[in-house]
Amino acid sequence: MEKKRSKDTSALWLPKSTPDLQLNVRGCQRGQAFTMDKELLAAKSAKFAARLKENPQEDLSNFLHIVPADAETIELVARFYHGYELQICSQNVVQLISVADYLEMTESHCKDNLLNKAVSYFQQRILPIWSETIKALQSTEKKAKASPQLLGEPIRNSTANVDDSDEDYEIYKPNARRRLFDFDWKSEDLTTLSLQLYEPLMHGMNKHGVPSQYVAASLCNYIKKWVFCGSGEEAHKKRYQKDILEAVERLLPDEIGLLLCTLLFQMLRHAIYLEVTSDCRNGIEIRIGKQLDQARVQDLLIPSQGYSKVLQYDIQCVRRIVKVFYANYSSSNVSDVTGLIAVADLIDEFLAEVASDIDLKISTFVGLAEMMISASMGVKKNSDGIYRAVSIYLDKHRHMTESEREEVCQVLDFQKMSPQACDDAAKNESVVCRAVAVARHYHERGAEFG
Repeated sequence: MEKKRSKDTSALWLPKSTPDLQLNVRGCQRGQAFTMDKELLAAKSAKFAARLKENPQEDLSNFLHIVPADAETIELVARFYHGYELQICSQNVVQLISVADYLEMTESHCKDNLLNKAVSYFQQRILPIWSETIKALQSTEKKAKASPQLLGEPIRNSTANVDDSDEDYEIYKPNARRRLFDFDWKSEDLTTLSLQLYEPLMHGMNKHGVPSQYVAASLCNYIKKWVFCGSGEEAHKKRYQKDILEAVERLLPDEIGLLLCTLLFQMLRHAIYLEVTSDCRNGIEIRIGKQLDQARVQDLLIPSQGYSKVLQYDIQCVRRIVKVFYANYSSSNVSDVTGLIAVADLIDEFLAEVASDIDLKISTFVGLAEMMISASMGVKKNSDGIYRAVSIYLDKHRHMTESEREEVCQVLDFQKMSPQACDDAAKNESVVCRAVAVARHYHERGAEFG
């Protein structure tokens, strides 16, 4: 490792106007100047060697100015190819890997070259220590970033070397993988990284087979920190949150149930507010639809957005989600009807909630009621839920004509209503006369066979 420089060391680079910059660049080590000539760099860098072969008059200073790195990293590279031993640490290792890769400082060009040294250090000295890994990744935020292929797999998909025998120790000090995905771990984790670095890292985890529940947990933590807990109306902040939400949706594994349904609905609400792409929104709706039987009625009450909003809730969004559920349920050939019953009950509650919306059109209400009838067909013994919703709708829309109320009442199936519901309908002043008569008939019949 390179010994530390004295604090009074002068700057590495001479002003750009220095005449001999076309031939060499001068630097200093411990106060002593050394010449950075083209031959030394060409001996270590295959990229520069190729350029020098094409143009023997290649300007070294101009070439170094286009290398994607800051002056400090370039200085370290220069010291390396001048024979000085490097002091590699978590703060510079990723930058060194990036520059060495760009300059093609590989073993095939020269033995004991920089790329192999930096990558080996990263894999052997950085990755085993979680705090150092985070520091290394954070150090790249505003600097050139290394190719993910060079860094190796940051999170090993193996527990072969993990010793879980000491439970007290594990609770106090979780291993790297547990720290990464533990919701309650308070130390530095991947959520501290910017999206520009976080997204390719999570993509690499998906690609290399990191268990999907771990990936989903990390994505959940990330979106909670930067989107759900983020505040402010500034345009740039909304754009950043939009980018994060779209990235998280792309990165989420396909397995059903990795995230709670309530969390997915929270993502959907933010997606609508942030005006994400249609692909992102559709992706979230599909994920929700596949596990709709886990939802609560409060989840479905998605406020309408936009200046021209008419309805209190986004009815069409709910219809799309319900269609996804039934399409997925039908294709899966599942014999258990528990999920169907749960969704039928859910739509019952939802229809009762939205029925009080004064702007809800008859056609929309009837369409929802018919969807609920289809949902409950074969899995529910009575249709009291539909009557409850109809009763609320009629009560909140008293301006309707007789024919309009009759259209609403057509969704009632008194044969499937309980005697109590039929009795209530028979006494309900909002229900049309014809429906009242039918309700009385089935109430009396129910009492007769009671």
